Amino acid sequence: QMTFAAITAALVVGGIAERVKFSAIVVFAILWPLLSYYPIAHMVWWAGGFLFDMGALDFAGGTVVHINSGVAALVGALIIGPRLGYKAEPMPPHSLVMTYIGAGLLWVGWFGFNAGSNLEATGGAALALINTVLATAMAGFSWVLVEWITKGRPSMLGMASGIVAGLVAITPAAGLVGPMGAIVLGLIVSPISLIFCSAVKKALGYDDSLDVFGIHAVGGIVGAIGTGVFVSPDLGGVGVDGYTMAGQVTTQAIAVGVAFAWSAVASAIVFIIIKIVPGARVKKDIEEEGLDVAVHGEAAYHS
Repeated sequence: QMTFAAITAALVVGGIAERVKFSAIVVFAILWPLLSYYPIAHMVWWAGGFLFDMGALDFAGGTVVHINSGVAALVGALIIGPRLGYKAEPMPPHSLVMTYIGAGLLWVGWFGFNAGSNLEATGGAALALINTVLATAMAGFSWVLVEWITKGRPSMLGMASGIVAGLVAITPAAGLVGPMGAIVLGLIVSPISLIFCSAVKKALGYDDSLDVFGIHAVGGIVGAIGTGVFVSPDLGGVGVDGYTMAGQVTTQAIAVGVAFAWSAVASAIVFIIIKIVPGARVKKDIEEEGLDVAVHGEAAYHS
């Protein structure tokens, strides 16, 4: 649980990267879990929690981790504002090789994230592991396919984005749906996330540096709602007591709405605080030089 809390806060930082003071990040990492992560985790995963008692399903953190962090990243990007030169100059990844190292580490680590959430080495853990392979592979494939059809060229960055979207989408469903349900979730999440990472992001003009909202929040929503559908025993899921598809999907939608609203309000409070107290933005010349060199006195490479 402590690790989940830490990585959820870290995810948010991806949405505001390259322009925020280190002191502001430290304050954020202390305040945001207190106001957003812990309350939602309690609501969803602990007996007595509002959403737990309602019957909301979240196997490994679709609402608690991904919707929560994705909404926070969007709020942070809106409050802090875009990076210098955003939309005026290209901002590709520093290194596609590093991107793929990161995506690979995520995929491997996600087996602990999802299968580990079963809390014991049983068939449920094996199901979660298999689903984490299948959904992720399908999401990587579907992102590349949609990109190829719509843009005329498939990309490695697109596949890496799809891989992460698939990991996110299967998270709430991992030990609850069958392998076919995982495949369908993987296939449908990437086109939806791609729309949010391109058309919606462009239309609204926010600078979410690493597409945390488009991939994590949107993917978490797809996975959370999809869990209500594919948990059905008729579709290969494990089933839950008193299950009806309409009833469970409604419960899942309520959980999504509560997580979205709670995170939005809590995150706005935290970002307003850090904007006022330590000051959120670095100075213009520091941002132009790069935070690694100007703030920390370090560089990734030396000639």
